[in-house]
Amino acid sequence: MIELQWPLLLIVIPLPYLVWRFFPPAESAAGQALRTPFFNEWAEFNETGASAVTPRVHIYILPMLAWIFFVIACAKPIWIGEPMPLSSSGRDLMLAVDLSGSMERADFYINNQQVDRLTAVKSVASQFIKQRQGDRLGLILFGRRAYVQTPLTYDRSTVGTMMLESEIGLAGKETAIGDAIGLAVKRLRDLDKDSRVLILLTDGANTAGEVEPLQAAKLAAESGLKIYTIGVGADKMEVSTFFGSRTVDPSSDLDETTLQAIADATGGHYFRAKDTKELRQIYQKLDQLEPTVGETQMFRPIVDLFHWPLGISLFFLILLGMLRFSFLIPTLLRLKSHD
Repeated sequence: MIELQWPLLLIVIPLPYLVWRFFPPAESAAGQALRTPFFNEWAEFNETGASAVTPRVHIYILPMLAWIFFVIACAKPIWIGEPMPLSSSGRDLMLAVDLSGSMERADFYINNQQVDRLTAVKSVASQFIKQRQGDRLGLILFGRRAYVQTPLTYDRSTVGTMMLESEIGLAGKETAIGDAIGLAVKRLRDLDKDSRVLILLTDGANTAGEVEPLQAAKLAAESGLKIYTIGVGADKMEVSTFFGSRTVDPSSDLDETTLQAIADATGGHYFRAKDTKELRQIYQKLDQLEPTVGETQMFRPIVDLFHWPLGISLFFLILLGMLRFSFLIPTLLRLKSHD
């Protein structure tokens, strides 16, 4: 439906008529006049020609219509559409991703092609981000240092792009798990306690930073931040040596005890991803633990329409000018023929 945001402005529509009706025209000063040669011829033409062709249309009707539509435009008409549902979980979710040097180990597979750990994380996490409709998402990248790559936003496309553009070693080669948790606490502590979640993914142990992971977990628990931890890395890998191939554990540096303690302290869960399939299942499990379906709100789209009556008003003014000009030209031609 159409509504006027400022409908009271419509009371000024009769203002030009009231001024014309109740206020007399200004009197011309005595002695002031403009002498016009051929004035008699001009008056004769107006009486017999112009006034007969234009029965006051361009004098009264067009200006009146232009004024009415101008006032309607000033009243700011809008079109209010049908109510539409807007689902929002109200959840603020931070992703913390390890970019340390060990993430370049190629012990994961995507479509039967061997890839490094970060490439597998990007592939799975980017899909997880796309599905978090209604959440505010943020991205923390950490290595030797932790920093916010993307602050909390509803723009899932930007968060996904920043995730895909992250590179190993961008934040240093070491691992500052405690600093990453502390940074998430700082960013989320002033928000609703029931909606704050951190998903921390790493493949190693805390080897850098100023805050110990368990100390940071304690601060997170006090502020109501729930942390889900994910440890990534295969438990077996064939490597080639001078004496032939041998089996090694590429995840020997993974500190599962600390990651489990962090999750327990904050009411979250610890997950272990040994391959891409398990990593994908973990993010599916997180979708179940922290569902996106929330309270449904209704909104009505609004479209401004003021430019339509404003354009009509301008059209009438242009038409008025063209009519007056069209009657002026024959008059001038006739006067010229009298010379």
